[in-house]
Amino acid sequence: MEPERKDIRWKQRFQNFEKSFFLLERTLAIKAPSEAEKGGLIQFYEMAFELAWKLMKDYLEEQGFTINSPRSAIKQAFQSALIEDGQQWLDALEGRNLMAHIYDESTAEKVVTAIRNTYFPILSQFYYRMKKESGQ
Repeated sequence: MEPERKDIRWKQRFQNFEKSFFLLERTLAIKAPSEAEKGGLIQFYEMAFELAWKLMKDYLEEQGFTINSPRSAIKQAFQSALIEDGQQWLDALEGRNLMAHIYDESTAEKVVTAIRNTYFPILSQFYYRMKKESGQ
């Protein structure tokens, strides 16, 4: 793929990530979310996280790296200083993989708390870093 095509690809991915990031941000602003809103929040987080690691992959591949998995994208993004806390991202990846298996409200509540206190802040840091990289 020509270099400018890859450049366009990560910038398009950034636009999709930005949309999902803002959906998550708006949902997190709900003071007392209903059960349905909590479900939406978890879904928006999963979508934002998926787009975040794929954005890492596209951006890093444009830089010449070979990325084969979410884990390798996170590790290389940390080594390249795109993200600040690689371990939190790896924890978020593991947490995201477990979210498909939430069946009770107490587990959902723990997940919402983790999204609010841990996962959203790292997504936010990444969002602003990539916004700067995109020249916006």
